[in-house]
Amino acid sequence: MQDPNPLPWGALDRFQAQFIVRKSAGSSYANYLAKTKLTTKGHFASKIVTKVEWIGTGSLAFRLNADADLNEMIAKQSVKDATIYVEPTDVAVRIRGKWDNHIAFGITKELFEIYDLIAGHIKSV
Repeated sequence: MQDPNPLPWGALDRFQAQFIVRKSAGSSYANYLAKTKLTTKGHFASKIVTKVEWIGTGSLAFRLNADADLNEMIAKQSVKDATIYVEPTDVAVRIRGKWDNHIAFGITKELFEIYDLIAGHIKSV
């Protein structure tokens, strides 16, 4: 029997899809750091993305900013889905979004295409 009044601590139902691109960052760790900076219009639930810019110090952020088609695709997403982080690890580069609960968790076809384009840029850096 499940407790009708669960305690507010313990494991949370939060999930995050992470797309892993096999590419060693080596000593150029900062070259693969990037995240989206969104320009939005509206408030609360009616907030929409009007412009996408990539923030980062390396050539990956420069390449992502130069891809107008990619940024246009991201601008059509919700604010939550348009928030994308690219982070290198020891043996790969991770592409991820924000955390979701079990009801909202999922990847749309459009979001998968966006992550695939970002992965292509990572491979070419």
